[in-house]
Amino acid sequence: MVFEKKPIASSSSQNLKSPLPREDTPLIGKGKPLSSKSKTFANVFIAIVGAGVLGLPYAFKRTGWVMGLLMLFSVAGLTTYCMMLLVHTRRKLESFDNGFAKVNSFGDLGFAVCGHFGRFVVDVLIILSQAGFCVGYLIFIGNTLANLFNGEVSMVSGLSLGISGLSAKSWYIWGCFPFQLAVNSIPTLTHLAPLSIFADIVDLGAMGAVFVEDVSLIMKQSNEIIAFGGLSVFFYGMGVAVYAFEGIGMVFPIESEMKESRHFGKILALSMGLISLMYGAFGALGYFAFGPDTKDIITANLGAGWISAMVQIGLCVNLFISFPLMMNPVYEIVERRFGGGRYCLWLRWLLVLIVSLVALFVPNFADFLSLIGSSVCCGLGFVLPALFHLLVFKEELGWKGWTVDVGIVTLGLVLGVSGTWSALVEMFSVKV
Repeated sequence: MVFEKKPIASSSSQNLKSPLPREDTPLIGKGKPLSSKSKTFANVFIAIVGAGVLGLPYAFKRTGWVMGLLMLFSVAGLTTYCMMLLVHTRRKLESFDNGFAKVNSFGDLGFAVCGHFGRFVVDVLIILSQAGFCVGYLIFIGNTLANLFNGEVSMVSGLSLGISGLSAKSWYIWGCFPFQLAVNSIPTLTHLAPLSIFADIVDLGAMGAVFVEDVSLIMKQSNEIIAFGGLSVFFYGMGVAVYAFEGIGMVFPIESEMKESRHFGKILALSMGLISLMYGAFGALGYFAFGPDTKDIITANLGAGWISAMVQIGLCVNLFISFPLMMNPVYEIVERRFGGGRYCLWLRWLLVLIVSLVALFVPNFADFLSLIGSSVCCGLGFVLPALFHLLVFKEELGWKGWTVDVGIVTLGLVLGVSGTWSALVEMFSVKV
């Protein structure tokens, strides 16, 4: 474990001359005044709830609704526990009276516990997870617009890109490309941050519209549904659930801004509990309403009409706006490592191009959620929090503490490896 008396370089070094946002920089506001309990609750809600919820009904279709609910609630509880492991680990490190600097970000914690290698691992996982989220955004935008204006989108159409011509989905992704270059060229989040409020309002509005549609359909008709999909889809469902609750990187800034941080655990547990109930209801009702016809993006099941079209277009605008916000930690890390910590336009444009190219060749939104949830989010959300906690508290933990931490690390690795393989098989198998 690394303890240094000089201030630790954070995920973007603490250079006072640089106005660029850091990995731990809140999207809105500075850190003052400190947040009340209600604002902390709202911050947790905003950090967790995202586009991943739209793939839950399809995941329930694959896993069965009972199995899906059990996995969703289990992942919510484990994610909450691992978030608190990170908070306790940081508090322990900052309690040492040897001049240890304040841990501001996940990258700081990795460096404090495992040195430069720890920071490197955290940086790589953050890059993969944030870029993965943005790939999912582009898949959603391309498939949704193609479904709205060009009819049904083939699940495998994206695989033929560059061989037999451009699909409708690819045209829309390329159409977004120059505009994404423009908004991702903005060096600061100041001008984009207020729009994140709009993005969250659209998310809630879309979920509300889907809820209303689901309930109306359930009252009119019943569909054939399954309760358990079998062990073969267990890792697939776990990957989607892990993705849906990913937001562990925001724990430090949210906890730091809370006025009464000693109550953070209770607020976090309450927030995650309510979010998991909302997720469970959204996934189950969506599956009950459409049954075997549930699509990978639930909004594609909405009937024709201007309300449905507005909801889907609004979500596309929401994810378009969210793209540069989610990519900001990636830019911060890459510019620190390859651009001397300075703003670098060509690096940003190159990353946007890479993300767009990946999105072109991924056919299914929910399958990709499972891949990112399994391959990256399990590492960030389960393995690293438990491992860092074990390394810092190893002298104080009893056999129960060791068992829990080692068990979480092992579970995260098993879910990561098995879930990644399962998601890849699903992504590239031919669906009929």
